[in-house]
Amino acid sequence: MLRHRVIPVLLFNNDGLQKGRIFKNHRYIGDPINAVKIFNNKEVDELVLLDIEASVKNKEINFDILKEIASEAFMPLSYGGGIKNIKDIEKIFSIGFEKIILNTSAVNNPKLIQEASSLFGSQSIVVSIDVKKNFIGKYIIYTKSGTQKCTLNFKEHIRNIESLGAGEIILTSINNEGTKKGFDTVLIKEASHFTNIPIVISGGAGSFNHIRDAINSGAQASAIGTMFTFYGPNDGILLTYPNHKEINSLSS
Repeated sequence: MLRHRVIPVLLFNNDGLQKGRIFKNHRYIGDPINAVKIFNNKEVDELVLLDIEASVKNKEINFDILKEIASEAFMPLSYGGGIKNIKDIEKIFSIGFEKIILNTSAVNNPKLIQEASSLFGSQSIVVSIDVKKNFIGKYIIYTKSGTQKCTLNFKEHIRNIESLGAGEIILTSINNEGTKKGFDTVLIKEASHFTNIPIVISGGAGSFNHIRDAINSGAQASAIGTMFTFYGPNDGILLTYPNHKEINSLSS
């Protein structure tokens, strides 16, 4: 059995690193360069960075901060936020990132998935899907950092992005994000029925047991923010990450 990947997620905007709850009420938690240095020391296997304002405000990608981050990072990096075209993707890869993450563009311009995977390989193209469960339990897709409701069918969207060449899906429960109450395991199981590509679950992790639940539900990786950012009942800021022995024990 392959080891379950445990991936820290850093959210940022022009003001620095941010962390919120249910995609709202973000608070400043520090400088991204310092965070990358801390995760270097903790020998993180890979790191996800997401600009939470780029698509919402139609901003240009902050390539300067990406260059700084790439120059400091010892681990593979993935980036998402405001990616609109092949030129953006090419520049991100030239800076030193291994994967790009499409969310809003995957909905508005799904052909970009196909074009990017053909040029750079499906292993480097990730599609992120943010979903919110409505009052009858149906999963509704949202774009632009959870601010725009989408009419796409959840099942059809997953099947379509696989057929277009995406190599991985990051699946985030908006309802659970930042709550530390656990991943939406029903979401993992449902998505697993529709695709054969790896599922990275995000939103809700608060303990190692939650990661084990993700593994048992069929997720190949967990992307985690709050659990590795806050410490204690008062949510003091402390960047943490389990050691390799602890991670290996999750999949055993």
